[in-house]
Amino acid sequence: MNDQTPHLPPRAREALAAFAQCPGWEQRVRLLIQWGERLEPLDEAERCAANLVHGCESRVWLVAETRDGRRHFRASSEARLLRGLMAVLLARVDGLEPGELQRIDLADWFARLGLARHLSPSRSNGLNAVLQRMGELSAGG
Repeated sequence: MNDQTPHLPPRAREALAAFAQCPGWEQRVRLLIQWGERLEPLDEAERCAANLVHGCESRVWLVAETRDGRRHFRASSEARLLRGLMAVLLARVDGLEPGELQRIDLADWFARLGLARHLSPSRSNGLNAVLQRMGELSAGG
């Protein structure tokens, strides 16, 4: 594991176990879409310019909340596959402290899920933009 965090959040372990059961890309795509459908929805007021992540080809909205002294994120996108990618990213980062967020190795995380080689450079850049925005939101509050 390249990530320098001492543990994986429970939802991240769940994601690894679920994706490990997928024998191929088509199954992983179906699972990604299912995970995307489980995202906690954003209301219309949260789908605003202030919550839009810049650097993504598709529109992605990101909202941060503090619960129990830790940052939690909710996200949405109009693109189904991207919602799934957001769901597994959120599973990886949910509840981490800001310093832990900065040490996340996104390429390693998506490789462990069996998704990395299917991510286009633009989609990888977008996911990195989301992670960077998460770091900004964590540092800000």
